[in-house]
Amino acid sequence: ELVSDLVSLSAGARIQAIRSLPMPFNERKTIRLTSFVIIHLCNISNNVNFYLNLNLQHLIIWQDTLKEIGGRFGTSVLSYFLFLKWLLQFNLFSLIINFCFITMPQIVHAPNISSITGFRGLELLTGVGYFNQTVLFYGGYNGEVIVSKPAYNMQLAYFFTIAAYLVLCGVSLIYSICTFSQNLHMEYLPFEKRLQEKNKMSLSDRIKHLSLHLLAWLLSLGLALGSGAGIYFLGTDPELASTLLLPVVVSLINLIVPLLYSLISTIESYSNPRAKIYISIIRSVILKMSILGILCFYWLNFVPDNISCWESFVGQSVYRLLIIDFIFCLLGIFFGEFLRNVIGTMCIQSLGVPEFDIARNVLDLIYAQTLAWIGIYFSPLLPVMQVLKLFIIFYLKKISLSMNCQPPKHTGRAAQIQTVFIALLFFPSFVGVLSMVAFTVWRCDPFILHFQFLFIILLLKGLVHPKMKILSLITHPQKYQDDRQSSHVTSVVQL
Repeated sequence: ELVSDLVSLSAGARIQAIRSLPMPFNERKTIRLTSFVIIHLCNISNNVNFYLNLNLQHLIIWQDTLKEIGGRFGTSVLSYFLFLKWLLQFNLFSLIINFCFITMPQIVHAPNISSITGFRGLELLTGVGYFNQTVLFYGGYNGEVIVSKPAYNMQLAYFFTIAAYLVLCGVSLIYSICTFSQNLHMEYLPFEKRLQEKNKMSLSDRIKHLSLHLLAWLLSLGLALGSGAGIYFLGTDPELASTLLLPVVVSLINLIVPLLYSLISTIESYSNPRAKIYISIIRSVILKMSILGILCFYWLNFVPDNISCWESFVGQSVYRLLIIDFIFCLLGIFFGEFLRNVIGTMCIQSLGVPEFDIARNVLDLIYAQTLAWIGIYFSPLLPVMQVLKLFIIFYLKKISLSMNCQPPKHTGRAAQIQTVFIALLFFPSFVGVLSMVAFTVWRCDPFILHFQFLFIILLLKGLVHPKMKILSLITHPQKYQDDRQSSHVTSVVQL
């Protein structure tokens, strides 16, 4: 207690207190040395903690950059970059587990490479040619049991690795929605006030108001249906579907139609700017999900009947869509922001500096992430391209934001906007992808024909032997394959 009291004093007061102690000189000297050692150790500990915290801050990706963006442009613009960073973490995790549990065992133990054509450079855009027999796509994996100690079943490793990643993504999305959903309750009172304002409108004004909204929605849905029909008829032609024409048309639709939606919204009169933003988001989501739905329908119903190794064809199609979408994103940064800023500041000054369109940029991220989730089963290394794409977009958007844009004048609260973004990423994006992957795995995947039987045995034996681990099915598959004729009947009878 005496030493602890002395440690809390200043250096001069500590020496004076020790001198005034009624005890022999040797004991006072011991107390002085003990307090000096304790103070020295505390200083070392504080310095270590300071440097550790400083280094950890530098290790956290983009922390200083995000602080700068939030300070200059506000939390609404910051929410876009935080959302991009969140997606980057998803793809980094997917890249690591796919490479460790799927690609690396295939490369080291059982390469499935018959013949590789020369690399010409065009494959970076098309994904065909040189990449056909590589581990970039589904066809590069043979699905055999790797003879090692213990044995490694590529079929089940492929399935469980991707399934585990999708499950973790779903859990993370649900947790994030539950965490941020309380922010939506803050909109209840303003919404109630808007209802009271609408009740004060006359009958003729209400009819006119509803007619304009109905017309705007009919035009918007008509554009979405027309775009989907065009994609469908273009995709049913195998020669056109295997070229860059289809992804170019898809990217043009995603670029032009939202601009038409902005023109349509001018005929509507929204008293609340946030309502206008949310309506624009809903219409753009309907457009993008319609296009993706048409493409998935084409890939699952027409491609398997006409193309051998159709899984690799789907992976290449998704690859081309992501590449062309990335190119259009770069063009949008140059033409949509840089040239627009030059025109607004030098040529037509009444236009002014363009605003940073948070909704459009986030919807582009959601669209690209949905494509990455769709293609992960057909191209396990597709997250490599998505990670590189997100890195490049982050820095280009930051530079463009600093040089060419200003913060939007009318936005919702940052927490509410982030909640809406995550909800849209979960539904319809993630739920739709999960449905497609489940349909592909259960009905169309040659990897899974053998797994369906093993899956039933796993469930049945799990009821009889609770200590059985899923890992044993991967490492010792022959144990369950030998029981193909007898175990199935016995397990059913026991159940």
